[in-house]
Amino acid sequence: MTTTVADIIRILDHMMPPALAQQWDNVGLQVGDPGRKVRRVWIALDPTAQVVRAACRNKVDMLVTHHPLIFKPLSCVNFRRPVGAIIEQAAQNRLAIFAAHTNLDSVAGGINDILARRIGLQNLQPLEAAAQGTGTSAGEGIGRVGDLEGAIELESLVLRIKEALGLERIRFAGDRTLPVEKAAVCSGSGSGLLPAFFNSGAQAYISGDLRYHDARDAEASHLGLVDIGHFASEHLIVEVLAERLGKIVADKNMNVTVQACDLEVDPFEYR
Repeated sequence: MTTTVADIIRILDHMMPPALAQQWDNVGLQVGDPGRKVRRVWIALDPTAQVVRAACRNKVDMLVTHHPLIFKPLSCVNFRRPVGAIIEQAAQNRLAIFAAHTNLDSVAGGINDILARRIGLQNLQPLEAAAQGTGTSAGEGIGRVGDLEGAIELESLVLRIKEALGLERIRFAGDRTLPVEKAAVCSGSGSGLLPAFFNSGAQAYISGDLRYHDARDAEASHLGLVDIGHFASEHLIVEVLAERLGKIVADKNMNVTVQACDLEVDPFEYR
């Protein structure tokens, strides 16, 4: 049985309904032919030039990423510009590129649930619930808020997160001795959900790309912020998604190999 890009898209759309994506987002097929045959799929966080080159070199037919290649409308496709060069290479090598972004953040069992459970949160609820409508159900939305097994000081929570995620460095703000019983998380850039965090009853907020004034606002509210970085908060989905998609295609007897791309590292370095 021949498997096409469209067949894989149907599976991915069932796993991570496009209806859950934020209105400003661009999810789905970014480059490629839905009718093209697929035998090899890679999962990655970003459709960088390095990842796309490697995918083409390894005869990958479809690259599934979290971050979209095309985020804002293009006025032209200039092959000398970064996005244009990636589109050119993908087209020349018949590589389809597909993105599951805020729909993968929002869906039950998606990035935010994985992140929250990895750091020990229970009784999870969306930090900002998805608008109810086609394809949405309870437990879906951006971010998560949940309970720790017992109260723990903020500094101890930071150390627990470092160990759970294998991180060398974390930024945090707030009283080191602040008791934390309930925490909120948001994968990626979490500044936009600060108001939801302040209204959630959680004592600590764990996310990436948090700003100086976010820290000051949390400080003034006697709360804690933990910035684990954008990459660390999201890259953990790559292996999980590869495993989930691989199991589905195997159960359907599709002759498709699904692999996690192992080339990606955090673009930020620390000394």
